[in-house]
Amino acid sequence: MRLFHPHAEPPSPGGSLVAGRLAILDGLRGYFLVFMFLNHLTFTGGYLLVLLNHAELAFVEGAQGFVFLSGLLAGLVHGRRMARHGLGTATVAIWNRAAEIYAYALGCVLIILVLQTLLPGSWVYWHHWLGDLHFGRGRHVAASALLLYQPDYLDVLPQYVVYLLATPPLIWLCLQGRWAWVAGGSIVLWLAVQLGAHLALADAVARLLPLRAYFNAFAWQLVFVAGLVLGTAMIQDRIDWSRLFRADRPQLALVAAMTVLFFAIWRVWSNHFAMPEAVEARLRALANRGEFGPVYLLNFVALAYLVTWVVRLGPATASIPLRWLAYLLDRLFKLSFLRLLGRHSLQVYAWHVIAVYLLKAVDENWGPFGEIGKTAIAVAGIMLLAVPAWMLERTKAVPRAGKLQPAFASRPIDPRP
Repeated sequence: MRLFHPHAEPPSPGGSLVAGRLAILDGLRGYFLVFMFLNHLTFTGGYLLVLLNHAELAFVEGAQGFVFLSGLLAGLVHGRRMARHGLGTATVAIWNRAAEIYAYALGCVLIILVLQTLLPGSWVYWHHWLGDLHFGRGRHVAASALLLYQPDYLDVLPQYVVYLLATPPLIWLCLQGRWAWVAGGSIVLWLAVQLGAHLALADAVARLLPLRAYFNAFAWQLVFVAGLVLGTAMIQDRIDWSRLFRADRPQLALVAAMTVLFFAIWRVWSNHFAMPEAVEARLRALANRGEFGPVYLLNFVALAYLVTWVVRLGPATASIPLRWLAYLLDRLFKLSFLRLLGRHSLQVYAWHVIAVYLLKAVDENWGPFGEIGKTAIAVAGIMLLAVPAWMLERTKAVPRAGKLQPAFASRPIDPRP
């Protein structure tokens, strides 16, 4: 796929999407999962390992990349399915996936609520994450089942359910050449949130059932739909990547680099130094993470373009630092561990939420820990993220004929977030 590698051709509409050609996408999803775990992990007094994070230098975090890649793969895989087998077949597959994600989200909530009844004091140290959600509050449990009252760190999964329910008609429109309507509608919806058009709806819902959600799905859909439109265009071979990414014309990459550097300065300033009150207020208004404000949008677009340019064209440039950076990024995103996580991202994400809640209980009951202890726990947690992925790989390693296959054999990629 030429978007991510300088020598590979984009998949033709009749070609097969195999893990070897899209391995870097699995690796990217695994990379984002690791850093979401580190960002969500909490210790008394904080911990230093979390500072080794691209989010410290940009208004871009794992969640944005994760949502974008899910949309991209939905367009690539389900778009191909729809083109071959029709709208009905693709819709059944997509909505079955939405039902599976809903089941995982609901299962995680139930597990956490059961743990809440078993662990003494958990109501106190989980209250900030759960709000008023517990078995004694039926309205809150019902609202959670309806995806309206969302515990912290589980609020990404309800987004996917909503997005996948809307995915079939969006892909169909893109396949019919009406991608501009899809992109334009997505942009208008994002702009409506930025201007507060959703507030009346939120107030109306809150009068009926408790409402708690950090991510605004009407705003974050822009990231998912952008990936979906791009993925659908790729299977139709409608994008000339050689015009967007050219080593002999690096002007766009230079603009992206300057934008990334600009936002890095503001990120470091806001994280580690005092800002004038008026400046801080303006930044808060434009960098609303829950509503994917303009600062997050611009920084994400610039960084995504720059990283893609470096990985795709860096090896062909005369710059030794760029060649090394491209090599390191390519090797990083193709690590077998990250690809393993990415192939089973739903199960890994659900497992990481339970792990974060349990480790919070460990810190509250047996902490505080020293910096070495915190680092050891964090690293062990990263390694344990692979447990559900490894179990699924071992299960799938036994084919129908009963002959064992390697646990990490290449397999067709799917659009699972």
